[in-house]
Amino acid sequence: MTLAIVLAAEPAAGRLNGESLTERLAAQWRRAGADDVRVAADLAELADLVAAATGPVLVSGADLVAHTAVLKHLATSPVGPTVALVLTDPPAPGQATVREERGQVVEVCAADASGVFGGALRVGAADLPALADAARHAAGAVPDAPPFDQAGPPAPDAPGAAGGGPLGAVDRLVAGLAARGTLIFAQRVRLLVAHRVGDEAQRKAAEAAVAAVDEDRAELKLSVKERDDFFTTFFVSTWSPYVTKAAARIGIGPTGVTMVSVAFAVAAAVLFGVGERPALVAGAILLYLGFVLDCVDGQLARYTRHFSAWGGWLDTMADRFKEYVVYAGLGFGATHAGFRYGWALALAAMTLQTVRHMTDTWYGALHDEAARRPKVVSADAGGIGGKLNAASTRVQADTGSVSYWLKRTVVFPIGERWALIAIAAALFGPLVALVAVLVWGALAFAYTGGLRTLRARWMRVPVLTTVDAGLHRDDGLLARTLPVARRPLLLAVLAALGAAGTLVWALLAVHGGGDLPVWVPVLTLVLLLGAAQASRAPHDGSLDWLVPAALRAAEYLFAIAVGVAGRAPAWLIFGYVLVLTLLHYDLTARLEKRQSAPPLHAATLGWPGRSLLLAIGLIAGYASIALATLGAYLLVVFVASVVLAWVVLPARARGGVRSPG
Repeated sequence: MTLAIVLAAEPAAGRLNGESLTERLAAQWRRAGADDVRVAADLAELADLVAAATGPVLVSGADLVAHTAVLKHLATSPVGPTVALVLTDPPAPGQATVREERGQVVEVCAADASGVFGGALRVGAADLPALADAARHAAGAVPDAPPFDQAGPPAPDAPGAAGGGPLGAVDRLVAGLAARGTLIFAQRVRLLVAHRVGDEAQRKAAEAAVAAVDEDRAELKLSVKERDDFFTTFFVSTWSPYVTKAAARIGIGPTGVTMVSVAFAVAAAVLFGVGERPALVAGAILLYLGFVLDCVDGQLARYTRHFSAWGGWLDTMADRFKEYVVYAGLGFGATHAGFRYGWALALAAMTLQTVRHMTDTWYGALHDEAARRPKVVSADAGGIGGKLNAASTRVQADTGSVSYWLKRTVVFPIGERWALIAIAAALFGPLVALVAVLVWGALAFAYTGGLRTLRARWMRVPVLTTVDAGLHRDDGLLARTLPVARRPLLLAVLAALGAAGTLVWALLAVHGGGDLPVWVPVLTLVLLLGAAQASRAPHDGSLDWLVPAALRAAEYLFAIAVGVAGRAPAWLIFGYVLVLTLLHYDLTARLEKRQSAPPLHAATLGWPGRSLLLAIGLIAGYASIALATLGAYLLVVFVASVVLAWVVLPARARGGVRSPG
């Protein structure tokens, strides 16, 4: 149940048409989806209400005039459990300024502010004790304790950083929450209207601004991402909102749109496999339409505010499955056209893209951690990392410039990948499409990897010390039974190089008509197990964020080498690696959303255990059987884990049986 509290301690502006701001906000919170709405006379009463709450709590002062959609967006924001409204209005006396980076509020009452607190926030259930404690301290209900931590913002009777005078009650509340280390995300207001008012004239002006905006039209525009990639911005988002509006009217949900998008991608993959020119052109058209629907499902979720953990997970998994099944279609098509290594190119494209995504995930975590430690980030502003960071910030701020679009395009995002595949396949065929994807993807990986390595050394943030590194790396039971070793990055790199070397040796041996010497996979397996020893070592190096991606590369390359050396069918090798990617994206998607590991994660054996089984199969002369058996087992575990996580366990929690929707 969601509780909304209007804090009436603020001096609300006068009544308009017989309605006070407190009454108006209470009614708006109900329309925004709050199950229970209360009015608290002061912070002490608010603290008591929060202490009794069991679900998310919505809090606002009594000086906020805004569209109901603004409050609804705050209440349903998927960015994090605790979210604060942030405005760009000139700060008024008593209002807390904020500084945000990468969507996080990293400082309240900041001298170098990027906005002003908008007088409303949503606090997740896990952060409610901190909210109640902050309210009691701000109210002076704990006289023998300071109102804020020493490193926090000023005391309630100290001048606020937003123009002088003491901070207002709701501003003291958010400042105290931030001082307790709560991770607060920022909810910006765009196209809609939200203002904090202090007198009747300001209220009337804000009411007029609200009335001047068509709320539904603004929400439809807001369903499109504010910053997207070049192809998506100019060739999809120019007309996809019309599809979004139509889908909302006929009652199709985001999940339904996602499934239609998957069907389009599968059909495109089949047509790419056929290889004839009409089929290639039709496949390119279906691929483009599938990508449009891939954008529509997110726009529809934002427009209807139907967010769920299931929907986010499904969108992530569907995106990867669609892309990789298209690679399979291109690989089959290239092989069918007479190119011997079509499946090899498809495998290379899938492996490269998965490793790139793993580095994206961990660099994002590193950057988020750095944003919460501003002193660490600014320690070496004059070095190359600091200069690169400053340059990147300038380019990102220059929205619409040539340098801005070049930066967003050179990294080869999904829109550009799908556009390149569609155009290259339709005009030149599957082989050219795969080669183009590999070349651009490799260049983008080199570009982003080089720059991120320099910036990561400059940040000096040991991001992996704050998480379960063994779980994120998918080490499994075998790694936990090995003795602990130091230097995780070095061992991960050695494992990746060993796996790559085995693959090259296997390719050369098979191409020459010979067999792979037994000692080669054994040596590589020793290197892999050596890397597994680092699972419990401290990941406090500036480059240790690369470890999970390096180990993904090592496992995939070793599995491919086993298949090549054992002369397994190319489609079987591709299928096995595809199952591995599904397992890894499932794990990553859940961890990114701060959820627990998949229910049957331990049954996937970990990458060392899987590699050991494949090595045994190769040495015994049954590589194909090992790949097929282990792949089928992992697929069954994956499907069972999905059913448990999204159907069985939620149904038990609800006391009934329903499917996720």
